[in-house]
Amino acid sequence: MPGKTLSNYLRTFRLRAGLSQDEVAALLGVAGGAEVSRHETFRRMPSLATALRYEAIFGIPVRELFAGEYQKVELAIQARAEELADRWTQPGSQRTQKRQLLARILNWS
Repeated sequence: MPGKTLSNYLRTFRLRAGLSQDEVAALLGVAGGAEVSRHETFRRMPSLATALRYEAIFGIPVRELFAGEYQKVELAIQARAEELADRWTQPGSQRTQKRQLLARILNWS
């Protein structure tokens, strides 16, 4: 999705599916559309279980439904991975495995 990444794309996918907030709430198993509205407008972060329910409803991975939140998490993990990589300078088989994991996180070749 080009341009600014939103915290989530729940409203976008709900509208594409032609569902109302109340209909999504019924699928989620919550009392009403107000809870869906709070998620769509970034006023409340859904629980992991609810995020997975959204994925099941729309068929879109959680990381895409919550692209902005995922981006924040990914950047924080990369920053911490860089800090760890700086600590692991000595050779060793376990450290090699750790460095390989960090290389994947940091997209190093």
